[in-house]
Order: sequence, then C-alpha cells, then structure tokens
Amino acid sequence: MSSGGRGSSAARAISPGRFAGQVVVVTGAAQGIGRAVASRVTAEGAHTVLVDRADLVHEAAAELSADGGSAFAVTADLEDYAGASAAIEAALNRHGRIDVLINNVGGTIWAKPFEHYEPEQISKEIQRSLFPTLWACRAVLPHMISQAGGVIVNVASVATRGINRVPYAAAKGGVKAITAALALEAAPHGIRVVATAPGGTEAPARRVARGPQPEGATEKAWYQQIVDQTIGSSLMKRYGTLEEQAGPIAFLASAEASYITGSVLAVAGGDLG
Repeated sequence: MSSGGRGSSAARAISPGRFAGQVVVVTGAAQGIGRAVASRVTAEGAHTVLVDRADLVHEAAAELSADGGSAFAVTADLEDYAGASAAIEAALNRHGRIDVLINNVGGTIWAKPFEHYEPEQISKEIQRSLFPTLWACRAVLPHMISQAGGVIVNVASVATRGINRVPYAAAKGGVKAITAALALEAAPHGIRVVATAPGGTEAPARRVARGPQPEGATEKAWYQQIVDQTIGSSLMKRYGTLEEQAGPIAFLASAEASYITGSVLAVAGGDLG
C-alpha cells in the first residue's frame, strides 16, 4: 500500500534542537517504528542509545552517526531483566544519565484464532510483547528517581481490540496498564509515563523476522482477516506510515507534552482500540 507522500510530509516536521543535550534510549531500534523514532530524536539533537537484540542495531546507529548524529548501539535481549538492566547500565556508562526511555519492543509472532494457539506460543507472545517494557521500566526507574525526572514512553497497540492475536492483545493491554499504574507512582518523582497505541503501520520488509510467515491457505486467510479488520476499523481506511508513528512518540517524549502523563494516545487513523 502506497503512503502517497505522507511520510515525506511528516519528515519535514522535524523540530531541530527539541532533544538537544538529552539522552534518549530507544528499544527495538533496529527496524520499523523503533528505527524511525531513533532517527527522529537523533535529528532533533538527542544523544540516542539504540537497543535491540539483533546485531542490525549497530548498522542503524552507524548510519545515524554518519549523518552527523550522536548515536550508540547496544545489543541486548530485553525479554529478561538481566538484558534490560545491562542495556540501561550501558547507556548510563556512556552518557551518565537517561532523560527519556522509549519502549518499543514487541510485535505479533503468530496470527490465528485463539483456539489454535499452542500453550508455549501463548507464553512466547506474552514474553515478547509485555516483558521487555516491564523490565526496561523497572531497570530505568531507580536512575530517573535519583535524578528527579525523566520520561518513559511505552508503545502499546490498538490491537487490544482485534482478531486472531489474543495473546498479543493481552500483552499490549498489559503495556497500557503499566503506563497507567506507573504514572501514578512516578509522578511525585517528576517522571512522566505515557504511551502510544499504534494501528496498522506500513514498513519495509523486516530483515529479522518476528516469527514464521503464514503457510497454506488457512494461515494466509487468518492474516488477511487482521489486515481487513485493521483497515476497516480505521476511519481513514488505510495503514499509517513509520513517520506518522514516530512523530507522536517524539511529541510525548518532549517537553511540549510536559502536562501529559498516564495517557495512551491512539495513533490509528481514528481506531481507538
């Protein structure tokens, strides 16, 4: 599906200097929305730490640095606390502080009606799309408390109301709950916790796949049902672009959103999830 030039218009909306001097950690930054966010905040002056378990993240950071930005890559698996803690420590060792954490790791692995999920597949979906956000929040929070400020932006999904991915919906519902509950605890420390809930988003083919591709007519039909529902639920009847997701995330992370916390912003063409 063509973006019809929407992405290029969004790219021109970059605000130079918006994150000047700030240290911004972006997880899931090797590809997709995370990569677009890392590019956006780096262009706006951030010292960006890109985190991903794929070695591809080093290539992404090198490209941003070659363009004159301040970008540093960390390879870590955020599905367990040790990996999340190591990533946060690497950012602190590099820059001495973290002003913004953007939690972007997650994504549907399988697409099928719930009765067809194997128990281990359900566990893997939750592990993939809930725990990286939970662990990264836990790892960064003591440091933000000690510096009396910071911003956490979680990336949830409007697919909490969607078909053929109940475990993913449960995980992203958990991300929304983390956002609401942690915002209450963090506010007295000067920390904001917010989230976006993206809808369907156009992106180049992933160089590191999340999971197996649909096989056979039945699995392809299940996946097509997701596509059809995503477009049908959008008032704008289309997918968004990576830039249309990166812009709202950058806004919520910035001082322009200083009176916003505990909120989840749907970025899905009118689909509220």
